[in-house]
Amino acid sequence: MSFLQLPQGFCAHYYGTVGNARQMRFAPGGELFVASPTTGTTGGNSYAGLASIVVLPDDNNDGTADTLITFLSNLPSTQGLLFANDQLYYQDGTQIMSLPYQSGDRAPSGPSGQVADITVYESGIHWPKTLDIADDGTIYVGNGGDQDEACDPSRPFHGGILALDGSDGGAEVAKGMRNPIAVRCARGHDRCFAVELGLDYSADEGGQEKLVLIQQGDDWGFPCCATQDVPFPAAGDAGEAICASITPDTNAFLIGNTPFGVDFEPGNWPSPWTGSAFLVMHGAAGTWTGERMVAIAMDPTTGLPLPSSDTGGMDTGAMQDFATGWDDGTLSHGRPSALVFSSDGRLFVANDSNGLIFWIAPMQN
Repeated sequence: MSFLQLPQGFCAHYYGTVGNARQMRFAPGGELFVASPTTGTTGGNSYAGLASIVVLPDDNNDGTADTLITFLSNLPSTQGLLFANDQLYYQDGTQIMSLPYQSGDRAPSGPSGQVADITVYESGIHWPKTLDIADDGTIYVGNGGDQDEACDPSRPFHGGILALDGSDGGAEVAKGMRNPIAVRCARGHDRCFAVELGLDYSADEGGQEKLVLIQQGDDWGFPCCATQDVPFPAAGDAGEAICASITPDTNAFLIGNTPFGVDFEPGNWPSPWTGSAFLVMHGAAGTWTGERMVAIAMDPTTGLPLPSSDTGGMDTGAMQDFATGWDDGTLSHGRPSALVFSSDGRLFVANDSNGLIFWIAPMQN
């Protein structure tokens, strides 16, 4: 862990190793669940995935996982995880499945059933379907589009956000996304967010990655628009009119920095980190440039992140680097891929390219 650079007053601690760790969630009893796929996807698949959902308990409370338990296997295309409604929801390819879950279960206590089969659009590489539940009980799921899509004025739903409404494919909520790689809800204001990975190699055309609020009817413009009022050149004459009416973004990242996961500090950490949105940057393909963790200050009244950007186009004051050290040119420290806060206030971080999982916490006086 010596490569990691943290603010004064924080420490990091090794927890465990899970090949190709791509999503983490805590069960009601406090056990850490990790999705470890083997199907190739954004950012490669360079470290031995398990095609499984695994459990890493810490029964002796020493801060390190006691063992690795396979909870579900034969899941090459799994990423999304969610504990809600006395169920474990998980992704199996295009399907969102669920099974009964009670606190302490370390093996399935009942059969799995299909909740939805999301086939409105299927991407071969942007297949992950992450999900979370809002304060009002709505479960949102991300669906990926594709890099090479052409601007179509009819704007069919490809990449975007769906709500699980009991129908087989879910209900359309927001469209115009290329790859909503993460979906996460913040508590207290009924606010849910998606991390959107924009058009690769489009920084010179105004492209940017985004942290966006999930709202009914929003259109984020892909593949026609880089952002509001900024059409991609390939969009042609149709782009200007389309891009004038899409949803404006307020939190943006440089193309290639590749934000991969987000979670919200629940109020235990000291200022200026209290209540912030934390995001891990997966870095640029090949060089891993931009790898780090950032924090964005949240408005406690609205439950929204304050405007921020690392592209130079917005006020950067609300965004600060929190953890650095991955991006030292050696490609030897993994690529941060997921993060989640535990109930006791620790922030768990996973690296998919070497399987390293560790936690960060403020040091006690």
